[in-house]
Amino acid sequence: MKIAIASENNMVTEHFGHCESFSIFDAENDRITNSIVISNPGHKPGFLPEFLGDMGINVIIAGGMGNSAIQIFNGKGIEVIVGAKGETKTVAEQYLQGNLKTTGSVCHQHQNSGDCSN
Repeated sequence: MKIAIASENNMVTEHFGHCESFSIFDAENDRITNSIVISNPGHKPGFLPEFLGDMGINVIIAGGMGNSAIQIFNGKGIEVIVGAKGETKTVAEQYLQGNLKTTGSVCHQHQNSGDCSN
């Protein structure tokens, strides 16, 4: 399993598309086996779901995300968890333990990259 978390300085970011990087965690038997951080290659509508899907990501976690991105991820069979906060490794472990659920925090104002609280 591969988990991608929208991140900045090892913390979950508010908005998926405008994050600095993605923390990628490989997991087996509900345990993290490897992790890397990759730079965000850019925010264009529909690009990041394709990019992360091509990497074999099974789950994407962020503070918030636009509805279009959620729909694209879901169409690719990639689970979306939004409303997450905290340190990326801790959040990945919470997900693997079944203790992280989505809050449905959908971003509506993409021009305000930090405004994803609704």
